[in-house]
Amino acid sequence: MDLKGCIFDLDGVIVDTAKYHFLAWKRLAAELGFEFTEEDNEALKGVSRMESLDILLRKGGIRMEEKEKEALAALKNGWYVKLITGMTPDEILPGSIDLLEALRSEGILTAIGSASKNAGTILEGIGLRSIFDVIIDGNKITRAKPDPEVFLKGAEEMKLPPSSCVVFEDAQAGIEAALAGGMKCVGVGDPELLGRADVVVPDLSFITVKQLRNL
Repeated sequence: MDLKGCIFDLDGVIVDTAKYHFLAWKRLAAELGFEFTEEDNEALKGVSRMESLDILLRKGGIRMEEKEKEALAALKNGWYVKLITGMTPDEILPGSIDLLEALRSEGILTAIGSASKNAGTILEGIGLRSIFDVIIDGNKITRAKPDPEVFLKGAEEMKLPPSSCVVFEDAQAGIEAALAGGMKCVGVGDPELLGRADVVVPDLSFITVKQLRNL
């Protein structure tokens, strides 16, 4: 392929903040009087905050008005932001920096495409804000994955056609979004869960620029 740009999901690809999300959702569920497990948490991967809350409330058999839901989402986010504020470069996942530097050395643009509204805070904490040409996060989009909006906006801001972009994703919804947007996709994680991706790797240390050009 004529590789011009790479768009990275943040959570589970560059860093793993899933544990912090889980701790915050688990605490919220406990406050509401039910248990929320790591298995339950799998359903929230790649999903927006309000949709995640809806899934959690369904798990607890709880119905609420929108205003109440917004207050709960803000409460959860406050706990989560406190947890991620302490993140450091030590939490960058294997291979991330090497791949990003290799891409940039070959003139390939890099972007973040994340549903998180806290992507900027995380990137500042781990020291990677300046390595990305474009950041598309939850503050810039209105539709959650598997809608391709987040990745199409990334390509648009890089001024590239979708067919010249590769997306890196750890969630099925994200892979569906990349494919719907007409992009190649690298799955990061379990091949059984991410089988629709063009290639699946355990982490970013297992992929090279040469392999990406051959997708």
